[in-house]
Amino acid sequence: MDSSLNNAIKIDDIQSYVDENLDLFSKVLNSLESVSGEAKSYLVEKTSKDGRIDNALLEKYQYEGHGFAWFETYRISLRETLNWYKSLKNINKSSKLESGILIFAFSEYLTQMRNGIMMSQTEVVRPSILGISQESFSFYESPDVANLIKIGSSDSVKDEIVSSLENGIFPNLGLNDETLEMIQDQFKKFTDEEIIPEANEWHLKDDLIPDEILKKMSELGVFSIAIPENYGGLGMGKVAMCVVTEELSRGFLAAGSLGTRAEIAGELIRLGGTEEQKNKYLPEIAAGNILTTAVFTEPNTGSDLGSLSTRAQVDGDDYVINGNKTWITHGARSDLMTVLARTDSSQKGYKGLSMFLVEKPRGNCKNPFPMDGMSGSEIEVLGYRGMKEYEIALDSIRVSKKNLLGEEEGKGFKQLMETFESARIQTAARAVGVAQNALELGLRYAKDTRQCGKQILKFSRISSKIAWMVMETTVARQITLFSAREKDNDIRCDIEAGMAKLLAARVAWSNADSALQIHGGNGYALEYPVSRVLCDSRILNIFEGAAEIQAQIVIKGLLGR
Repeated sequence: MDSSLNNAIKIDDIQSYVDENLDLFSKVLNSLESVSGEAKSYLVEKTSKDGRIDNALLEKYQYEGHGFAWFETYRISLRETLNWYKSLKNINKSSKLESGILIFAFSEYLTQMRNGIMMSQTEVVRPSILGISQESFSFYESPDVANLIKIGSSDSVKDEIVSSLENGIFPNLGLNDETLEMIQDQFKKFTDEEIIPEANEWHLKDDLIPDEILKKMSELGVFSIAIPENYGGLGMGKVAMCVVTEELSRGFLAAGSLGTRAEIAGELIRLGGTEEQKNKYLPEIAAGNILTTAVFTEPNTGSDLGSLSTRAQVDGDDYVINGNKTWITHGARSDLMTVLARTDSSQKGYKGLSMFLVEKPRGNCKNPFPMDGMSGSEIEVLGYRGMKEYEIALDSIRVSKKNLLGEEEGKGFKQLMETFESARIQTAARAVGVAQNALELGLRYAKDTRQCGKQILKFSRISSKIAWMVMETTVARQITLFSAREKDNDIRCDIEAGMAKLLAARVAWSNADSALQIHGGNGYALEYPVSRVLCDSRILNIFEGAAEIQAQIVIKGLLGR
């Protein structure tokens, strides 16, 4: 390919250029890996004491550490996006759209990695703070790489992406599995028909998702996907769960979160429960007969679970639980609470924490907690409605010793940690669904709205936003699916799951903001769904570990490998 190729490249040439230069994309990734090694060595030296990573030093260099977490998130995301494209090409399912997304992603992310990655609206990671010299990026100046970057950022690439979307063609998800594709089609149809038409009304009225919708979701297998077949589930794994979660979240974030609730509770019981507990609860969760809620967080503790003060004390054949909990999602309508409490007050931090399976009567909006010893109040929220959030007080709640998870004290934190990979993968999948919703809303408005005698989609600032949204949504989806595949293959993926959640949450917020901007003043009106999507997207950077927590998890893992 002629290295003099410039922004005037013909649209028809983009796919052939990408296909002819796949080795170049791989070589760029190899070079980035070397740059990453340089940054890692620098940070290990900065944060080590007596040959080990020191937590105090890691905190001192937190900005640099989190910056490296973002750098590596970009690198791994590009790697998985390239793998996605190659897999499609191998089965003759790649097109100009997918090739445009690939080269656009490489162009933009490479540029940011050299010049500055936005960790947030106010925090930029410059390579210099990671100990990376500009000489380390000298491979950018080679004619081939420089050309790749230039072509990837060209108007012709963005135009090709937007043109495909305008014609109703969206990028191939890269599932490459007939069963998964069937599931995706099934849940896309369900979301389009049952969720999207009603979602904004549920949000505006701050209603619970109706029971009839829960029943239909149960019939479709939402609550049984990740539960093993021998306990009444479908046993389909995390990739299938991601596919379902993304589609439901595309319609309404809370809808996608309902399945996640069942998955995490099911995983807690599957991994940490006794055989009696598994046989009692897993089939009922899979059938949708038992709705679950996680009762972990306490006021003023946030993600610091080691500071929990809720106590569980033995009294005969029971434990008596006392304490206050907050941010309890779906707390009223749930039937089973997974409660983290301290059983050994002499132990500090994470030691002495135990997990309990606490049954409760199902409540409603008027009478949320019809149970002696339990009271609470609703936390009114901007978005993420449909399940409701609560603060609750547990006053001498009696729980049988048989409902101590695993019937062994002091294992609560370990049991919870075993589910965190899945929880973060699911949050990433929810974020991708929200990002996809924002993209679709922005695209539809841009196609339907005319100014100065033409579609606003034809204005470059609008079309560029659309192209950016579909590119980043694709990238976030691929690192999420990669994490899920690793989990399904029993490969440790705490770092990758953290990366997926980190990136996907930012993309959801960015897409929602861009979609609202495309709507202009109408986007600020409650009647337009994009206003809801903006509110929903904001929580994704906070729950299941805020972005800062995710970055800390990623950097500790990276430096420890």
